[in-house]
Amino acid sequence: MAKKIYYFGILGLLIFEIANVYFIMPMPGSQEMNSIDLAYFLYSWRWIFRLVFILMVLFGFKAAFQKSKIFSLISLVIAIGIGYSTNYVMAADSMFHQTTNLKMSDASKSKVDTSRIVIGITYKGESRAYPIQFLGYHHQVFDTIAQHPILVTYCTVCRSGRVFEPIVNGKKETFRLVGMDHFNAMFEDKTTKSWWRQATGEAIAGALKGQSLPELQSNQMSLNKWLDLNPKSLIMQVDKNFKTEYDSLSNYESGRRKGNLTRRDTLSWKDKSWVVGITIDNQSKAYDWNDFVKKRIIYDVINNKPIVLVLANDKKSFTVLQRNNNDQKFTLEGNLLNDGQNSYTFLGKSTNPLDNGLKSIKAYQEYWHSWRTFHPLTLK
Repeated sequence: MAKKIYYFGILGLLIFEIANVYFIMPMPGSQEMNSIDLAYFLYSWRWIFRLVFILMVLFGFKAAFQKSKIFSLISLVIAIGIGYSTNYVMAADSMFHQTTNLKMSDASKSKVDTSRIVIGITYKGESRAYPIQFLGYHHQVFDTIAQHPILVTYCTVCRSGRVFEPIVNGKKETFRLVGMDHFNAMFEDKTTKSWWRQATGEAIAGALKGQSLPELQSNQMSLNKWLDLNPKSLIMQVDKNFKTEYDSLSNYESGRRKGNLTRRDTLSWKDKSWVVGITIDNQSKAYDWNDFVKKRIIYDVINNKPIVLVLANDKKSFTVLQRNNNDQKFTLEGNLLNDGQNSYTFLGKSTNPLDNGLKSIKAYQEYWHSWRTFHPLTLK
């Protein structure tokens, strides 16, 4: 009986440790399930499960060892090996480390290729840019802008960049990468251990489930375009501790990677096709990137609000603006949009001091599978 308890304990440890990472890592079938509640339950009670199985192992070890020294020891070594691998080798924050040497430089000192794509943010007159080649490895970068804390995030598997205020219940919070759900990165806050979805900023498990992080307006552009619009912007530089990891993502932004998780479908409306996603007043819509590249300017109306999508000459930088009315049309002349009466910058600021300009709309380049998953009622 004691021998059976020993092997049940070993088997229980093996199954538990594998299950503890299976549901939150990109393993076959795991990301297609609605399993976040089960994953969080296993994680929250992990030490209780481990204690029970370890006690079973300790109780039955002597009997199992007397029956078969080699098999009992091999079983124990395998269980320890699996436990180590799942908790230290396969853990998300063990594979993707945070920078502790964040360096921001102005354009005159920056060594980042200006053809690189960045996530740019302007807040209270200050501008900062973060190359997605760097963000893609770290997944999250903590910084401040105008003395305000920001959390700049990126998920390469969803091709989604977001900038949040790391403020939870009125207090500054820190996060760690804990895994993924439906292929989207998840972060765990230090205080309550709740899990937060990168694509939406929403807590999807834990004590704060249902809360959302405040999101700040950001834009995805080539660094060259961003600096044209924000010449005094600071730019995130290479952290030499992660140069190899950055280099491995050098072809990500162009869509030339071959791996199933981060490749690009060049045809439209496939899982890994690129789209531009927009949400206005709870109505979401996706626009095919291939069609966008052909047209360069797309006019539409969402929830009675006329908008325009504009793609720059570099075919990387884009913006979405709310038009003054349905009849307002534009021509793109360099960095300026001209409607025949007024000119506007790429970000909607009018060159006419008597004109209020055009409101900038949050818009994201994203994989189609990601956008439709987190916006199930999206139009296209």
